[in-house]
Order: sequence, then structure tokens, then C-alpha cells
Amino acid sequence: MPRFEVNRPIAQPDPVIKVEVTPDAPLPLGANRFSLVVVDSSGNASEPAIIEVIVRDIDKPTAVLDVVDDAGKRIEPIVGHGRTFILSGTRSSDLPPGKIVEYRFTLLDRT
Repeated sequence: MPRFEVNRPIAQPDPVIKVEVTPDAPLPLGANRFSLVVVDSSGNASEPAIIEVIVRDIDKPTAVLDVVDDAGKRIEPIVGHGRTFILSGTRSSDLPPGKIVEYRFTLLDRT
């Protein structure tokens, strides 16, 4: 089974990969970003697609950010240029008896 190391790609012909963690090598708490670049039969590489996987803390609250439609249904975070969209933090959580009391949204620098 391949072992993930920071900033080291794992190239394989299969489109699915298992991210195995162990007690001595867990993923850090919070958002862990993974990227995927695909290469076609001509050798052309795509731009990276990035996903954040949330590793939940058992003491502190965990923030989760989604893009939703007008009905609040989660959708793929792909929007047209110049189009309005809705960000939602409703899947954020804290273990009882704690509860989320504030959501702070920020547009981050692209670098």
C-alpha cells in the first residue's frame, strides 16, 4: 500500500487510492489538503484538483466549509466566472455539550 508523504506525488494507473493511517503516523487535526493531477495518453497534465479532508478534533470544534444552492443543498464547489454562490458552514460541529456560536468567513490569498 502506498504511503503518503507531504508534497510527494504517488503515480498510479488506478483512479482510486486508499489513504492508510496508523497510530504512529496519523493525519494532523483539521483540514488536510490532497491534490490530483491527471495525465492523458499524449502526456498532457491537468491543473491540480484540490480537496480538503477534515480530521476531527475530539476537544475543539471542527470547521467545515461547503458551497450550497439556494435550498441549502451541498453542491460541487465549481462556479461560473462572475456568478454568485453561497458558502455554508452548517456542517461545522463541536462535540456536545459544546456548540458553535460564530462563523468567520475569509477570502484567502491564492498563493
